[in-house]
Amino acid sequence: MIPKDEIDKLFTKLDQDARKNGYFLNLDNDFTRELVEGLIANEKRYGHQACPCRLADGVRHEDLDIICPCDYRDADLDDFGACYCALYVSKDIAEGRKQAEPLPDRRPVERNERPQFREKKAGKGEAELSHPVWRCRVCGYLAARDEPPGVCPICKATKDRFDRFM
Repeated sequence: MIPKDEIDKLFTKLDQDARKNGYFLNLDNDFTRELVEGLIANEKRYGHQACPCRLADGVRHEDLDIICPCDYRDADLDDFGACYCALYVSKDIAEGRKQAEPLPDRRPVERNERPQFREKKAGKGEAELSHPVWRCRVCGYLAARDEPPGVCPICKATKDRFDRFM
């Protein structure tokens, strides 16, 4: 059993970080606090905050893609309005204009297809990158991921203000 004050502390931190960076936590506080409790339990169990809705291996490098916020959060928010565990939701869901719906887990079943194990292929004179790099046209922020962030964490520019950099 995780003490309530420990759950409250992480809940507050996650909520503040989410708002500061243009994200929203699920407004169902009881549900969200259960997820936060799962993050704390996984951190105590494994040493990292693996997603409470997925089976973690328990080895940090094996779980890198599912350490909260997971590598799949932004794509899930774009496609479905919520991340897999529904800790993070879109603005429309947070403001009550849409309902969260069940979504498929986009984490590859095959280990070698997960981001931390993808084979890096570089051409002559190119850096070996596992993800494309996106640059915010407003402030220059760089993000290495499959898709640009929904909102720039620095200047709050929207996704459409990013260009593929590398």
